[in-house]
Amino acid sequence: MSGPAANCPSCGAPVKFLWSSAVQTTCEFCHSILVRTDVDLKKVGEVGDLPADASPIQIGTEGAYQNKSFVVVGRIIYEYEQGGWNEWHLVFNDGTSGWLADAQLEYDLSWTAKPPTPLPGPDEIHQGQTFQWNGQSFKVTSRTRAHYKGVQGELPFEYWDKSEVLFADLRTTSADFGTIDYSDKTPLLFLGRAVEFDDLHLKNLREFEGWT
Repeated sequence: MSGPAANCPSCGAPVKFLWSSAVQTTCEFCHSILVRTDVDLKKVGEVGDLPADASPIQIGTEGAYQNKSFVVVGRIIYEYEQGGWNEWHLVFNDGTSGWLADAQLEYDLSWTAKPPTPLPGPDEIHQGQTFQWNGQSFKVTSRTRAHYKGVQGELPFEYWDKSEVLFADLRTTSADFGTIDYSDKTPLLFLGRAVEFDDLHLKNLREFEGWT
């Protein structure tokens, strides 16, 4: 699962990729945001102080879901009017990647999906709309405008110059859900399901006062 190594172009510290397909990472030493182009690393920005985090998950946390093991290699941090959440980037033992949303002790696993028809634009999506994907009916239940607060670790795309991001959340009659992400010109669809903390069999968690 490990990828190539390089040196930070800003401070010279070693940068080792956990995932060979990573496009972006952050330097642990100087907090530079680094984008990989072929074999070179280019500094595109710098991570500010990350907000206080009450999650036990961290870069390097390992787990398993449905007999597939994974490791946490990165995250995107958001905040909105009701709080904030982490989107942890997971890499599975078969080389695929996914996302674990972590918000106020609620956890959702999701993967990028290809919709059969083009997704509606940000001005066209509205509550109550329904879509048929994977044989299920998904209904738009909310639109959330969130503020991008920072990144950490390895990501499958460049994601460092965002400000406000729109998400449309969709639910089914089961634990399955969908999210349409409007952070880029072409909206992205993620499909997944709600999970319990114990379902993830996590280890190498961050220890801090108040967490048991």
